[in-house]
Amino acid sequence: MDEHYFTPSPATDDRRFPLRVRLAGRDLDLVSSASVFSGRGLDKATAVLLDRLDEVPAPPPGATIVDLGCGWGPIALTAALHHPDAEVWAVDVSERARELTSENARRAGLGNVRVVAPEEVSDGLVPDVLWSNPPIRIGKPALHALLEEWITRLAPQGTAALVVGRNLGADPLARHLGETFPARTVAKAASAKGFRVLVVGPAS
Repeated sequence: MDEHYFTPSPATDDRRFPLRVRLAGRDLDLVSSASVFSGRGLDKATAVLLDRLDEVPAPPPGATIVDLGCGWGPIALTAALHHPDAEVWAVDVSERARELTSENARRAGLGNVRVVAPEEVSDGLVPDVLWSNPPIRIGKPALHALLEEWITRLAPQGTAALVVGRNLGADPLARHLGETFPARTVAKAASAKGFRVLVVGPAS
């Protein structure tokens, strides 16, 4: 099987290259690699999520925000830029992705981004917000398990915003999450360019 961006330590070439991108209204000179998801720039799904953040619940002051599957860091960096008082956790199974996000946070002058592997996350971490372009291609059972683990971690008033392709199962995923977490509302907050932004609301 070919290696994928969710391989922890891929053997594929890891040549780095400069990446200039605009996040949270700022032009940033970052670094990336072809060995991580959408290494050449901002992918369409993530762009939809970041463009629609005003349509999802806002993080509370001093929030703990988790970017699940951070890649080279666009969601985590955007969260940290918009919310300098927040503690942003960038989580990814890929060692290369974590290295890039750490370097890009440094390049952006952000001191409120913590980059960790999933196994390094404390059992006591209780996020207020989860933002993610989740790794759909790991397969439905693994994806469901991953999202269920992290949504279970959310604070009672915590929320999640997930961007998923309409043709990649956004609507069935919303139904599954609604059935799995009946105390939380699951709704489509936005739709654009073939993607849906799903919001998991606070517990009732």
